[in-house]
Amino acid sequence: MLNVRLDEDTEKALKEYSVDKNVSKSSIVKEALAMYFTNEKSLESPYNLGKELFGKEGSGQPDTSSTYKSKLKGKLNAKHSH
Repeated sequence: MLNVRLDEDTEKALKEYSVDKNVSKSSIVKEALAMYFTNEKSLESPYNLGKELFGKEGSGQPDTSSTYKSKLKGKLNAKHSH
């Protein structure tokens, strides 16, 4: 269980909203926290969102990052050789 201290204005707004919507203050706070955490999760960096997709194991070729230049040259030479 969690107790939260609110300033007077926030407490008043929460109470008015609760009465107006006929929903408990606890339900409003729970929903607000769920929305907050969902929003925070969506703000993760692109790297963190895809980090399990990155790395040497993704391609199955552990030397891809160190040999990409020679592989690229080979492909370009094969494409443009007559």
